[in-house]
Amino acid sequence: MTDLDSVVAAVRERIDPDADERAALAAAVSALRERVEATVADLPVDADAVQVGSTARGTWLSGDRDIDLFVRFPPDLPREELERYGLEVGRAVLPGGHEEYAEHPYVKGDFEGFDVDLVPCYAVPEATDIQSAVDRTPFHNAYLDARLDDLRGDVRVFKRFLKGIGAYGSDLRTKGFSGYLSELLVLELGGFVPLLRAAADWHPPVEFDPENHGRATFDDPLVVVDPTDPERNVAAVLSAANVARLQHYARDLLADPREELFFPPNERPYSRVDVREQLSRRGTHPVAVVFDAPNVVEDQLYPQLEKSLSGVVAELDRRGFDPLRATTMADDRAALFVECSVAERSRVSRHDGPPVAVREHARGFFEKYERDADVYGPFIDGDRYVVEREREFTTPEALLRSDALFDVALGAQVESALDERYDVFVGDDVAMLADEFGDELREYFEPRP
Repeated sequence: MTDLDSVVAAVRERIDPDADERAALAAAVSALRERVEATVADLPVDADAVQVGSTARGTWLSGDRDIDLFVRFPPDLPREELERYGLEVGRAVLPGGHEEYAEHPYVKGDFEGFDVDLVPCYAVPEATDIQSAVDRTPFHNAYLDARLDDLRGDVRVFKRFLKGIGAYGSDLRTKGFSGYLSELLVLELGGFVPLLRAAADWHPPVEFDPENHGRATFDDPLVVVDPTDPERNVAAVLSAANVARLQHYARDLLADPREELFFPPNERPYSRVDVREQLSRRGTHPVAVVFDAPNVVEDQLYPQLEKSLSGVVAELDRRGFDPLRATTMADDRAALFVECSVAERSRVSRHDGPPVAVREHARGFFEKYERDADVYGPFIDGDRYVVEREREFTTPEALLRSDALFDVALGAQVESALDERYDVFVGDDVAMLADEFGDELREYFEPRP
């Protein structure tokens, strides 16, 4: 047994569900099915329940307590009735639950210690016939359940590895590997170790087409054509950074097998003192726009935060403040955090005009500025006209505190939140963010691949 085999075996001892866990899960699913069937029997439409997800496929990790039950309704049922009946079943099966919303509403609740999602969908004949994004999930389940066989343990190891390196989860904050994508890759490559060896040598874009559909083309760093829907790339959400992250740590684990990559130690969140020490060491000029986070789900919030941050960074760069690095943070409040290399610019800036020899353009430039008392010049430097004019903003914080902030590309709900109220933290004052975002600040100031 190689060192890597020994590490994988040790990881499996920690993550494989034992007999008691499996029995508890099976009992809970059986009881939930009975509740669904009893409730559906009173509805004026036919419907059935199907368990999906990792607990259905035997690829969940020990300690995970998630059960996903989909209630399938006839395809000709109007969407409003699907939603109404779906919520009716959900409330009856999970009376203490609450409604959440993806493409349509569903009920989430607790049952015998398990976190249960009860989701309505359409019982379409093929995944290509979907009317709602969730309709294809039962097809994913059936496809993998029929093929994974003895690879289920490898899937669990791969998922734990992705969690350890921070690349697991297809939410729009993480942009990592979904459970379905993880399972397809293990199946396609024939196991965890073969997948590691393959990923270590990937040269994106990399494409897999498990059922050889050969129809659609995608512009993504990793393409895994959905075996149940040839028009869909299962890895569409996956970021280039997380593809690279898998490659880095695959090489690292192959070179130096160790459990620490699967179970990284818990780090202490940064305190205000930690942040100030880092800022003193780095000598940068940090600024943060801080506001109440919009009341939307994370998959709506983070794209808006990223768009807003990109707009702010681009404007700071255009104004000459040389942003070094930036990030977003969100909880009850949200922050657009930027480290600038330039803290203050001169009060005047140089504006080059055309060469004097370019007669018409040169004359227009000269006449525009010759009577402007607020500029120095026009004068000639080399062969062209030049003026020096007052700079609108001499510091990053002056820009961010002005209405010019609203001229950059902002997410719609972020802009609304900023319009209500926002604060700008500058220099050492950004250390106050550690009270709420200590973990995020540690990740920022101690970056790793």
